[in-house]
Amino acid sequence: MEGLPDAADFATRLKNTLIQYHSIEDDKWRVAKKMKDVTIWRKPSEEFNGYLFKAQGVIDDIVNSVIDHIRPGPCRLDWDSLMTSMDILEHFEENCCVMRYTTAGQLWNIISPREFVDFSYTVGYEEGLLSCGVSLDWSEKRPEFIRGYNHPCGWFCVPLKDNPHQSLLTGYIQTDLRGMIPQSAVNTAMASTLINFYGDLQKALQKA
Repeated sequence: MEGLPDAADFATRLKNTLIQYHSIEDDKWRVAKKMKDVTIWRKPSEEFNGYLFKAQGVIDDIVNSVIDHIRPGPCRLDWDSLMTSMDILEHFEENCCVMRYTTAGQLWNIISPREFVDFSYTVGYEEGLLSCGVSLDWSEKRPEFIRGYNHPCGWFCVPLKDNPHQSLLTGYIQTDLRGMIPQSAVNTAMASTLINFYGDLQKALQKA
């Protein structure tokens, strides 16, 4: 398969990278944005010349429902206002695939629509689930989109200890949007986008 030597090995390395991010000490992060239920932190990425963002908030639903709405599949397009299309290009097993998706323009179209091709993997983690992904160097490109690149990113979702019907959702995102955008615009957009992500996800789960 193009750009992917061994899916199982690739998935394991990706999972381990995310677990490493999940164990970064609190004092390494700086708050980027805070709303009543969600906090966004950031720290310089070790992968590229941008930031690794960490998002955390409580979602009123069980782990499986939350992750089903986040991972590649029909649910995601229904509620994620940033995502405008999604195709599964390759399926390895039920929890592992390559997807291509496009995003809407942001910040009054200062950031134009982007296309990504990501390897996605969902796996059990502690009492919950981890859904993680990373972009692939996929040669087939569409001229109408700038191709962005997601360095290892993912979502940890575990039940709250005192209420298993609620979930603690923690995300790690480091996206290189590429193209000619000032990094400050990217940083502003990322923090706001992540806050909106939690709000949109919660609304979608309430309707489900």
